[in-house]
Amino acid sequence: MKRLNKISYLIILTAICFSCGNKPNTTQAKIEEDKVAEQQPNIVFILSDDQSWTDYSFMGNETIDTPRLDQFASESLTFTQSYVPTPLCSPSLATIITGLYPKDHGILGNDKVYERVEGDRKASQKNRAEAYKPVISAFEKQTTLPHMLKEKGYLSFQTGKWWHGNHKIGGFDYGMTHGDSERGGRHGDFGLDIGRQGLDTINSYINLALKEKKPFFLWYAPFLPHQPHTPPQRLLDKYLPKAPTEYVAKYWAMCEWFDETCGQLFDMFEEKGLTENTLFVYVCDNGWVQEPHKNTYVKTSKRAPYDLGIRTPIMYKWKGKIEPRMDNQTISSSIDMVPTVLDILGIEKPENLPGVSVLDEEALKERKGVFGEVYAHDFDTIENSMYYNMAIFPPYKIIIPDPERKKGEVVQLFNIKEDPFEQRNIADANPDIVADLTAKIVAFRAE
Repeated sequence: MKRLNKISYLIILTAICFSCGNKPNTTQAKIEEDKVAEQQPNIVFILSDDQSWTDYSFMGNETIDTPRLDQFASESLTFTQSYVPTPLCSPSLATIITGLYPKDHGILGNDKVYERVEGDRKASQKNRAEAYKPVISAFEKQTTLPHMLKEKGYLSFQTGKWWHGNHKIGGFDYGMTHGDSERGGRHGDFGLDIGRQGLDTINSYINLALKEKKPFFLWYAPFLPHQPHTPPQRLLDKYLPKAPTEYVAKYWAMCEWFDETCGQLFDMFEEKGLTENTLFVYVCDNGWVQEPHKNTYVKTSKRAPYDLGIRTPIMYKWKGKIEPRMDNQTISSSIDMVPTVLDILGIEKPENLPGVSVLDEEALKERKGVFGEVYAHDFDTIENSMYYNMAIFPPYKIIIPDPERKKGEVVQLFNIKEDPFEQRNIADANPDIVADLTAKIVAFRAE
């Protein structure tokens, strides 16, 4: 998968021309430069927002229809036993764009601890924004995937969810999110229209990249199927007769609506002739199980350390380059997405990235497990915001509650192969496994 970068290619071309006694033909050099650019795949990250790993047809759901993602999964290297390290939007997205665990990139929750003023929403929002400014400033110092791609001449485009101020904070060249708190900036602002209001902005970004003859990275993180659950009426009508309650029907319809927007994205690339030279990567930021009788989630899903909160399929599609395969055994994580892209482009992986390229089968086999972290929604420091630590080393997964903030809770150990919904705590019967996984977490925290 390694390739000469564009500069190296042109240096070699120039040397060959001079060795033949001729000056390099600048027109020919430009043609060769364009060819090198064409060989670098465009990269698209597709991010679902608040969707359980169980809520896709290809993952076994017999009620929710996800035909476009089903097709995508069949055309991809698809890992069904995959994880995000934390079950909450902002820190999960920060991991996807940096390749780092929350403890290392510093985004632990959705909001920094701030004073809520009862009866005064504007004052509360202002306090939230002021408290979050240092978080954005610290995150600006992180090296993100768009930063790394600049050495290969990529343009980077942000659409959808984005929590960390203006899109430029993440290294994006263009984006929909202004991040200005005085204009409602918090987790995406104008970006939240993508998907729900069509894909026109993405079409414009792609046309810009084509005009400039540059490869591009696209961040497609629509506010779907996330609340508000306001699906098109035709989809709601489809699921109302099938669902136990209207709340569930709305959520199911949102899942299919998200699937439809993914199909629109795939069709756009096909119409522009870009499918074969594009790497598509799919992941969900965190889980969601709809409460049947409330407009909220089941407490063992979002914000919880269980698989309903952190498990997700992760898929990699590059037509003709990555062999499609459904992998139900190998553990992978969203920390692997950045290293995989770097591997494909021949960019050296920074030493601080804990993930591996999923195309490196030996590295995947050598790594036996991944870790998870759950912090307070409104966070302060790691020390005073920690809720749970998790280690997933199949077939076992351990959940260790923080002794201060989760007093009274016990260590939980599950065999997730035999008990994927984590119904039977087997910690007391397996003290040696508990000790081993606890030691692994201690070493992880010290890294």
